[in-house]
Amino acid sequence: MAVRAAVLPAIGSPLEITGIDLPDPGPGQVRVRLAAAGVCHSDLSLSDGTMRVPVPAVLGHEGAGTVVAVGEGVTHVAPGDGVVLNWAPSCGACHACSLGEVWLCANALSGAADVYARTTEGTDLHPGLNVAAFAEETVVSASCVLPVPDGVPLSDAALLGCAVLTGYGAVHHSARVRAGETVAVFGVGGVGLAALQAARIAGASKIVAVDVSAEKEELARAAGATDYVVASDTTAREIRGLTGKQGVDVAVECAGRAVSIRTAWDSTRRGGRTTVVGIGGKDQQVTFNALEIFHWGRTLSGCVYGNSDPAVDLPVLAEHIRAGRLDLSALVTERISLDGIPAAFENMLAGKGGRALVVF
Repeated sequence: MAVRAAVLPAIGSPLEITGIDLPDPGPGQVRVRLAAAGVCHSDLSLSDGTMRVPVPAVLGHEGAGTVVAVGEGVTHVAPGDGVVLNWAPSCGACHACSLGEVWLCANALSGAADVYARTTEGTDLHPGLNVAAFAEETVVSASCVLPVPDGVPLSDAALLGCAVLTGYGAVHHSARVRAGETVAVFGVGGVGLAALQAARIAGASKIVAVDVSAEKEELARAAGATDYVVASDTTAREIRGLTGKQGVDVAVECAGRAVSIRTAWDSTRRGGRTTVVGIGGKDQQVTFNALEIFHWGRTLSGCVYGNSDPAVDLPVLAEHIRAGRLDLSALVTERISLDGIPAAFENMLAGKGGRALVVF
């Protein structure tokens, strides 16, 4: 059956909106009709080669939709069920999974090398990050779908698949923000906006949002920021000035740039914690000297997928949504059609907006 999709023909090439031939689900697979998909900066990192994937591929890893059909052996979902796509399913058997660190599963992205569909001309296609959400429909492993929690609209649920799990998890699982602490969030995109809301939910006393664009201040404050700083050479000094010259307890870096990682580190107090969420390229080198590492006593840590377990965290997030503490609509800066994805990529390159949501 032919459906329309956004295809990346080669690394560095623009996306092409075209028809693809999608097979029926085989054993252990599920076919999903997409309701919505988020346009995430990670998709841009795939298209420009920062993160390597087999091509040609259909990108999109943040989505939700309705089950159309299931293959043999699939029992946890059925046709008509609403599902969230999970782009990094854990295998349950590798070393990381045995430690309970499912977000570091060694086999999570093994499906990205599979051929899951073909162009109408017969060219093999790969699912960019397992789920190929930039399409009207997709076929995925059953491990890549989770039931949509009660009370969460299907289109909004798409954001749970990456931005919200990542931003919320960075604050609650990685940085472990405690009530009364001060927090700075660097980068006011979709993940950053989720992190700001998560910091508010955690009870942070001061939440500083930092971004290169002054235009994002309204978005940031709506998400929970108490203060806003336009990124510059004096950002760390400004943040210390907002916190009694101490620096924040926690900095969450969502941009993946050497300069913002270094500034986030410099903005934390002595003994503070910096969590890096953003995905940067190998050319983004961050340097520290041995004396400052000793003197400041700060902790610098990476954070993959918010250090989250989607099966455990989705119900928690749903409860925050139902209680009005978490507003998914605040993460969406524009709602677009499938044809609008290439332009949304250009906006990300220009540093504009938060999260474009593709509505099918």
